[in-house]
Amino acid sequence: MIHDVDAAVRALIKRDAINGGDVEVAFDAPTREWAAKRTTPTVDVYLFDIREDVRRRRVEPEPVRDDDGMVVGRRRPPRRYRLSYLITAWTQRPEDEHRLLSSVLHAFLPHEELPRELLVGGLAEQPQPVYMTIGLPPPPERSIGEIWSAMGGELKPSLELVLSAPFILAELQESGPPVQEQPRFTFEDTDGRAETPATRRRPFPGPRRAPEDDGPAPGDVEETITGGTDDGKGRVLTIRTTGRSP
Repeated sequence: MIHDVDAAVRALIKRDAINGGDVEVAFDAPTREWAAKRTTPTVDVYLFDIREDVRRRRVEPEPVRDDDGMVVGRRRPPRRYRLSYLITAWTQRPEDEHRLLSSVLHAFLPHEELPRELLVGGLAEQPQPVYMTIGLPPPPERSIGEIWSAMGGELKPSLELVLSAPFILAELQESGPPVQEQPRFTFEDTDGRAETPATRRRPFPGPRRAPEDDGPAPGDVEETITGGTDDGKGRVLTIRTTGRSP
């Protein structure tokens, strides 16, 4: 899924920040060695941190529906991961680098999610959005200076782009077929002889009653199932279905 996020970020920068200009979009670590080999204006989008977005974790299974809207199974919800990118601009003049960073910031600020028309691969096949923020203060446990020190490079103006991308879990628990008819009951007496059932449904008229009142409320349905044999009285089973309040 990470490579699909990379492709969408590249497409957004090329479409809204560079807009046809002769600027390369790279995903390399901006080390001294890499900077020395660079020959063209470049926007570098370096992925430096991957961790789960626990704030958006969900545990309830999600229903999976077929083309007719019927639930055919359930799967665990996607796990979201925060992908943190360090965006820098590389040209011959600082003024041009600042102009490029401004264009990148202007391209990302209108969006709280990656535009769906730019999503590819697995991201385009699922309905979950890819949330993103840019230029927010880093968390207390991390500083931009430490990142540059770890790469051995010189500190440059940069933007931190953070995306929360879903990782879809493939396992699917299939559901049983939908219930399409009323339940059926079969009774036997103590001698193993089958009883003959008869069914009667009766809606209850009248005003809705309080819970402490006797009898069912309007909209409730009581189904009485009786059974017996020629020699036996049989038994009575009563099922009451309660209607919803308006």
